Amino acid sequence: MDRKALLADIDTVVIKIGTSSITKGDGVSSDFMDSVAEQVKKLRDSGKKVLIVTSGAIGIGLQAMHATPKPREVPIRQAAASVGQSILMQKWNDSFQKNDLVIAQILLTLDFYSDREKYLNLRNAIQTLLEHGVVPIFNENDAICVKEIDAMFGDNDTLSAYVSSKMDADLLVILSDVDGLYDKDPKLYTDAKLISTISEINESVFSMAGGTVSRVGTGGMKTKLRAAEICKEAGCNMMIVNSSISNVIIKAVTGEDVGTIFVTNTKERKKSRWIKAAHPSGTLIVDDGGAKALQKHVSLLAVGVKGVIGNFDRGDVVAIECNGKVIAKGIPDYDSIEISKIKGLHSDKIADVLGHKDYNDVIRSENIVIM
Repeated sequence: MDRKALLADIDTVVIKIGTSSITKGDGVSSDFMDSVAEQVKKLRDSGKKVLIVTSGAIGIGLQAMHATPKPREVPIRQAAASVGQSILMQKWNDSFQKNDLVIAQILLTLDFYSDREKYLNLRNAIQTLLEHGVVPIFNENDAICVKEIDAMFGDNDTLSAYVSSKMDADLLVILSDVDGLYDKDPKLYTDAKLISTISEINESVFSMAGGTVSRVGTGGMKTKLRAAEICKEAGCNMMIVNSSISNVIIKAVTGEDVGTIFVTNTKERKKSRWIKAAHPSGTLIVDDGGAKALQKHVSLLAVGVKGVIGNFDRGDVVAIECNGKVIAKGIPDYDSIEISKIKGLHSDKIADVLGHKDYNDVIRSENIVIM
């Protein structure tokens, strides 16, 4: 398989960083974090959007508190998370500032992907951060999410897959303390072979996975395979690479032969498929100018909307029609009543009419599918 060709059109990358990669020995590795920031800077300069999912808060907090909890002792781990999270983000901020990059902290709970309203608001906030060149850094809110510690997301492997899925990422790169997936445990078998490419995740692949290998991390190879399943369904490729390799993020994204890549066969994004297949809750009638704009894959502005049919809420799927023909579907950022009031107007008039303006666009380009 030609990795360079497969990853040639990468636009959005999610990087998941494990606890063992951040904490070296008895403390945080500033050199490692600086290296991550430098590589993210290079990716940003090449035009790519980058999001980070970081572990490490509990491990760092335990070190700061000089505490050694029992494996399932939740209160001390919650306390450690609250202590460690601020230290962790300060370290990330220091590293990214050296590269003239601004970061944003986003703490997630389990309902971020199941509550539609919260998801839409979060997605819009993240899109705005990316548009302004900010690097979002995600972590679980372990201080309040008892069930999530060690149980639900698994050291953020699964969380990073959900972030990749919901943000329509092209590639998830999981930085770990192993080179990738081997056909058997390399610590037990000297003849174990690293698997470069996996196209199907089946029982045979899961049988190759061992358990958790890190003292402070909770995510073993099986959680990474579950993450790969989520990514595959979402049309996102995933890689497991060793964080100790120099410039491994750049090497992974540019298609060098490092780690294990899990290849998706889904050519069309899950969200695009969903929009295209969804029954529309209403219809927007656009003029010829609006139709031409859509064909160029740009956003739909209020000035291009001639009419509104039906009642729908922000976040519903609507059909977009021109001259009696449905030319596209999309997810609007205003409801039917609001669009009826602002149709045909220039964007600078929206606030005057509605009393607020959340977006210049009625539907942003990333939420439009051409039929």
